[in-house]
Amino acid sequence: MYAVGVDIGGTKIAAGVVDEDGTILAKTRRSTSPDDVASIDRAIAEVYEEFRGDYEIGAIGVAAAGFVSNDRTTVLFAPNIAWRDYPVGEKVRALIGEDVRVVVENDANAAGWGEFRFGSAKDATDMLMLTLGTGLGGAVVVDGRLVRGRWGVATEVGHMRVVPGGHYCGCGHQGCWEQYASGSALVRDARAAAVAMPDRAAALLALAGGDHDAITGPQVTSAAQAGDPLARDLFADLGRWVGEGAASVAALLDPELIVLGGGVADAGELLFPSVRAGFERELSARGHRPEARIVAAALGNDAGMVGAADLARVD
Repeated sequence: MYAVGVDIGGTKIAAGVVDEDGTILAKTRRSTSPDDVASIDRAIAEVYEEFRGDYEIGAIGVAAAGFVSNDRTTVLFAPNIAWRDYPVGEKVRALIGEDVRVVVENDANAAGWGEFRFGSAKDATDMLMLTLGTGLGGAVVVDGRLVRGRWGVATEVGHMRVVPGGHYCGCGHQGCWEQYASGSALVRDARAAAVAMPDRAAALLALAGGDHDAITGPQVTSAAQAGDPLARDLFADLGRWVGEGAASVAALLDPELIVLGGGVADAGELLFPSVRAGFERELSARGHRPEARIVAAALGNDAGMVGAADLARVD
């Protein structure tokens, strides 16, 4: 049976037909509005109609950035889309008008499951995945099962407090891990460095047209790849935060594998050595226990689509 995986972003959805081996057979996109949740429902129904003529579709998996109910039908809350206790599954089924299973899953969980089933963690039983993008998402698999918690909102690791009284977070608290281990943190620190040390930040400022507020994550990455010392230091600091936080999660869960995905993780060796160093430095009882390997995700931007489709089919 084929399943459709839908990865929902702020202004568009990406969808694909996925077979039982995790192979994407067809892809499409639709524009949506984050303030018009009905437009998202319609877009999902439209991609189903587009695919059903060529494929026998038995289920639709929807990957959504937000808190998802434990029965995987409703988005309880989303920070960037106007979902509040919104029954996505019911709405989409009503538009389709057919008995097709619609399963809603947190986007980081979907990406993590995709990597666990078909990507870098396919040979593991216990995994932590960290998605390093604008924020920091997480997914946990224990003994082959995705951890959702009693209410469906487990593994929001980006909102563990790591610095009491630290930077304000969009969740309403201070000092959350994602405020130090994310693309937003990288850009914030780069802009602050450009204000405090304009001479040292000359390469970054040149890329941003002389405006420190115009510095972007890709510019920091470009400067670091070109060997700029400040940009490389910024990545080293970011990696340290990722690794140290991962060591705290490992103290609780003891995963065999830690998978890093998301746009920031694409920086590769600019980031990974400091992640591993931070993890090793803070891992409790190091030298007296097996250690998780830290690896890059394999599925890229398709992980959420693939994972959502698979969860809709088999879970």
